[in-house]
Amino acid sequence: MDQAKPLKGKTALVTGAARRIGRAIAMALAENGADVAITYLSSQGEAEQTVRDLAALGVEAMAVRTDLRDPVSIEESVAEVVEELGRLDILVNNAGVFESAALEDISVAQWDAMFSTNTRAPFLVAQAAHPHLRSAQGRIINIGSLGGLHPWATHGHYCTSKAALHMLSKTMAKAWAPEISVNCIAPGMIVQGEVDEAYAHFARKTPMQRNGTADDVAAAAVFFATAPHFITGQLLAVDGGLGL
Repeated sequence: MDQAKPLKGKTALVTGAARRIGRAIAMALAENGADVAITYLSSQGEAEQTVRDLAALGVEAMAVRTDLRDPVSIEESVAEVVEELGRLDILVNNAGVFESAALEDISVAQWDAMFSTNTRAPFLVAQAAHPHLRSAQGRIINIGSLGGLHPWATHGHYCTSKAALHMLSKTMAKAWAPEISVNCIAPGMIVQGEVDEAYAHFARKTPMQRNGTADDVAAAAVFFATAPHFITGQLLAVDGGLGL
């Protein structure tokens, strides 16, 4: 193994990685030598820029438009990635949606939309990737949330969808061992750019006295991508101690 590029020769697929946390994860995996495919839905321009930035790191990179609410789109996208890049070793289920709503006002459509992206999509992508990851002795890294560990009164559908993803991660780890390791990251308050007072309030409540960054989450993803394959079924909170 190349100590400077421990993921050299590996291929990763990161969903929803045109921007924000997904982009940071994709870039970090590429910096560690992995060829990287990303999915996007509507952020085509940002996805194309991310692919250029990934390629500038000397790896193979591609973006595929995927509707993660559509099982056929998911199957076709995974097949396209494997055909183009030759293999699949690491799947990062990053794509997710976030919404605030009073619990009593959440509609069936809102509830279903949240679960469709945050819980069902990671299951379907992992299922489509399963044969490729199995043959590669690969890894799945799901991106959960501190909200899946602690109830947030105005985010009931979001918290519940992420709690379900945490359990799905553990179920996958048990069902697909020993060939595939499966772990989950639960980010806390992650900010980018200007920080408004609401986020400053959370920083003051956090033992580490700051909010998290996308790079903090990306570092955790690299850890699970490069750690011993024996580490599986784990849920890692990246929250600066906010959940304590």
